[in-house]
Amino acid sequence: MKYRKKNLAAIDVGTNSIHLVIAEVIPDSGRFKVLDREKEMVRLGSGSTDMKYLSEGAMDRALQALHRFKIIAASHHAPIRAVATSAVREALNQDEFIRRVKSETGINLEIASGFEEARLIHLGVLQALPVFKKTHLMVDIGGGSTEFLIGHQRRILYSNSLKIGAVRLTQRFFDGQKTSSKSIRECEKYVRGMLSPIRRSVKREHYEVAVGTSGTIMNIAGIIRRRREEDEESSLNNFTFSRDEMLETVETILEVKRPEDRVKIDGLDPARADIIVAGAIILEQIFKELGVRKMTVSEFALREGIILDTIEKLHRKKRSNHLDDLRYSNVRHLAESLHFEKAHSQQVAKLALRMFDQTSTMHRLGLPEREYLEAAALLHEIGLFVSHAQHHRHSYYLIRNAELLGFTENEKEIISNIARYHRKSHPKIKHEGFRKLGPEDQKIVCKLASILRIADGLDRTHSSVIKDLRCRVSRKKVSITLQRRDSLPIELELWGADRKKQLFEETFRASVRFATRS
Repeated sequence: MKYRKKNLAAIDVGTNSIHLVIAEVIPDSGRFKVLDREKEMVRLGSGSTDMKYLSEGAMDRALQALHRFKIIAASHHAPIRAVATSAVREALNQDEFIRRVKSETGINLEIASGFEEARLIHLGVLQALPVFKKTHLMVDIGGGSTEFLIGHQRRILYSNSLKIGAVRLTQRFFDGQKTSSKSIRECEKYVRGMLSPIRRSVKREHYEVAVGTSGTIMNIAGIIRRRREEDEESSLNNFTFSRDEMLETVETILEVKRPEDRVKIDGLDPARADIIVAGAIILEQIFKELGVRKMTVSEFALREGIILDTIEKLHRKKRSNHLDDLRYSNVRHLAESLHFEKAHSQQVAKLALRMFDQTSTMHRLGLPEREYLEAAALLHEIGLFVSHAQHHRHSYYLIRNAELLGFTENEKEIISNIARYHRKSHPKIKHEGFRKLGPEDQKIVCKLASILRIADGLDRTHSSVIKDLRCRVSRKKVSITLQRRDSLPIELELWGADRKKQLFEETFRASVRFATRS
């Protein structure tokens, strides 16, 4: 399918900096060309112990940057997709910040889990470097966290996110600005301990090339390039440095105790003078603990991954009527790991999607919401793994806290709420999970949960006796005609669906009637 040339804007709301990239989608290729870049260092994660709260000052700085970035995106006629990482996802007052971003800039801010952040960075790396056919270790040192991923082609063999970042560890170990031998040793010991699970996993997976992304690694690479006396104006993309070069550079950084003296290091970004010590220690320990001999720099990271992910979501050449491969495989993996009842879940998903497609004039939702419904239908009963009693609540908890690659934190919240309301109580503001959602997302949950409830009722016996259904929509009435399989009795299915139709009737202000045909 061909699509018109268009521009897209991606904003990476990080702990240390906020980045903007404007890209032009290249028709038919699924790739892009960067048109513009901007970066503002706002230190969103500063001013609070271990980044538990976003300070008023930090939020104000971020909002000012986002406002400017929105103007730049508008000048390119580029719709914005904004994703926040460590500082926002950990903040206890994240809801306040998200609301302010929406009300003051009009930008919908997504929250990426650490695993989803690593996946998006990986997409950017695959566009920037010729590593697609090699098993590669990817390392991204950010302000609040460090992401690790081992991949081969598009497959993710291992992924993890650790709460060690340049800003976080600076606040923990070097908050007095001046470093000491003792504080450096304590930081090194802490990082080694945090790297323990990564070290064990990397030993099991043999990688051919190590790739590094983002500010700390790029700045250290820039210092190394200066020492080589190479062209400092050339791109750092695909620049490779050795373990010995890295250790020598880190030693130089650690020898200088004050940020004001550190700015004199040739090639060091002055804006990083206060946090480069923590970042350098993280990189040094990664090389030592994971046995890295050399590392190649990728200039593409999260923001470019957001662009590529958006292109794939919006412009798939072969649109499926179901979840894309990545999302489906992760939903399926979660369901199977919790021993779901496969036949029932697939039957409910099939009937729910048939209802969704045939009632589009009522709900007026699109492909993303269709995917939420399918995921929720496949996962709606995984709470049975914990207990039959209140299993809808257990389903909510398991989905909400699962690492579902391909879904943002907000999307997981929506899906887990849809699954939670497949039985028992209707959505209520007093329910904490439902209350977390914005008004528009609450409407989506009500619409999709009402469809899921009926679909679940139509497989009351878990026997898949309903072969198909047909919905006829009029102004205040929906007639659902059921086709039974092999003339099997469906009395319990009719009874189950009739008991669970109330939410649909309340949500759409229309009565629901069931009929059968052979």
